[in-house]
Amino acid sequence: MSATGAAAEAEPEEPKAERPYMPGYGIQGPDEGGGLLPWSWAVERLRAARNFWVCTVRPDGRPHAMPVWGAWSGEALLFSSAVPSRKMVNLRANPQVVVTTEEAENPVVIEGRAEILTDTKDLQRFIDLVNSKYATRYRVDFLDPEVNATVAVRPQSVFGLRQGDFTGSPTRWSFIT
Repeated sequence: MSATGAAAEAEPEEPKAERPYMPGYGIQGPDEGGGLLPWSWAVERLRAARNFWVCTVRPDGRPHAMPVWGAWSGEALLFSSAVPSRKMVNLRANPQVVVTTEEAENPVVIEGRAEILTDTKDLQRFIDLVNSKYATRYRVDFLDPEVNATVAVRPQSVFGLRQGDFTGSPTRWSFIT
């Protein structure tokens, strides 16, 4: 998939939903409790979340977590960061990443691969999403790739659960990569 795909408006095909393996937590079967959550439940939270936690791995193996503003594009979580920042150094060495919403009661956790975007259309799409979501007035030149990297995190799997239905709502969505 090309970097330009991050600018897509439409949601990708519905990912496969199943119960995650969570031994010792009394998780019910996929047809019990509230049942598997629909993908639209996760997308609502990805679009509404103000902040996201980006979790990367340092070259020496130690974890690193940092909050960022981000926007769901329809197929990837987009964020930007200064090129020399620790998270960008980490992502250049290892693009595997975990990104979570800030709300622990109804979490959405993305496991995916980070891709640095440089196409002007992708950068403009991100600026448009950020300006709309955060009521900012950034211009695309803010995302000069020499200064600020723009990142697309494409999900490989996503986890979510609904507060009040801990044993009957956990859902893992799998994406074909």
